Amino acid sequence: MLQTLRKAGGSLVMTVPKAFIDQNGLTEGSQVELLLSGKKMTVEAPSRPRYKLADLMAEMPEGMPRVEGWDEMPSVGLERKCW
Repeated sequence: MLQTLRKAGGSLVMTVPKAFIDQNGLTEGSQVELLLSGKKMTVEAPSRPRYKLADLMAEMPEGMPRVEGWDEMPSVGLERKCW
């Protein structure tokens, strides 16, 4: 993909393709890693953390109210989706 560099202050800037932004869930203010090797520059989006419900529940403070029967309730949305 050919990009045109533009001047912005004392720097040169280029745009990031929308497909890359959408694919990696980036927004304004997101940070990316630039890897430089000679004439090559690679942009890498950081991987998103993966959470397990059991780990999140273990971090809940003692005394927080819990819904009785929560573990037996049927799925109603994307909670069963595997990322």
